[in-house]
Amino acid sequence: MLPIVDTHQHMWNLAQFALPWLESEGMDPLRKNYLMSDYLAAGAGAGIARTIYMEVDVAAEQHIAEAEFVAGLCRGDDNPMAGAVIGGSPGEEGFRAYIDRFKDEDAIKGVRQVLHVPDAEPGHCLQEGFVRDVQYLGEIGMSFDLCLRPGELGDAVGLVDQCPNTLFIVDHCGNADPQIVNGAAEHDPANPFSHTKEQWQRDIATLGAREHVVCKISGIVARAPAGWNADTLAPTVNHCLDSFGPDRVVFGGDWPVCNFGASLGAWVAALREIVSGRPEEEQAKLLSGNAERLYGLE
Repeated sequence: MLPIVDTHQHMWNLAQFALPWLESEGMDPLRKNYLMSDYLAAGAGAGIARTIYMEVDVAAEQHIAEAEFVAGLCRGDDNPMAGAVIGGSPGEEGFRAYIDRFKDEDAIKGVRQVLHVPDAEPGHCLQEGFVRDVQYLGEIGMSFDLCLRPGELGDAVGLVDQCPNTLFIVDHCGNADPQIVNGAAEHDPANPFSHTKEQWQRDIATLGAREHVVCKISGIVARAPAGWNADTLAPTVNHCLDSFGPDRVVFGGDWPVCNFGASLGAWVAALREIVSGRPEEEQAKLLSGNAERLYGLE
């Protein structure tokens, strides 16, 4: 079994950190603690060797505490966490001072700001201050994760083209709806997380043509319908793999959010099935090799 580096490991202790988004409608299953011990149990037998922590959108005043906490975990030898992507708000006052606290911390690999929340309007990532701060991340060797509504992937193109020296990671296959991509569902204009098949395919291909952009194969299983199987997800996965090529794709578990559609183990098994016909060297790059190189884990 080829080993895995999971580049999208969430975890939280609600007695330690406040996650305001958990109060949103439909988040009931996530309103409890998800600890490292729970992750290890969820991933048992899946072949996960190391992980990259992914920020969990804590209250803004807790960003520093979150970063310091996970950096400490990365330095320990009692868990698989080898690096972390921390939360932050490019374009806001104090962002650079905050990031400078961690620019020499080997465990901190990059930054993410979730841009599909209601208070992040379309085009937010194209504001001048936002762009400058994301450019600065590249200057200090940090990446930026793109996590936005699928219909706004064109904004991502606009951002990455202004930041040629910053490494970008597109989270969750661009937040695609796998049912739309596989033709089983139609675009719903009333749903902000909906998109057309053609627009998503075009924007993913455009991002894939940028050499400083990586696609994270993650997230889509959380949107999978009851009774899904590997074929449900395959068109989305394969378009991303073909658009970005074998050297710019990484695996992400997205636990515990993946549980909306399947367990972490079931998601890993489905992805292994989807890519089983590809050369083993390409499978190894997707599952671990690219992450080891991009996050400096070798």
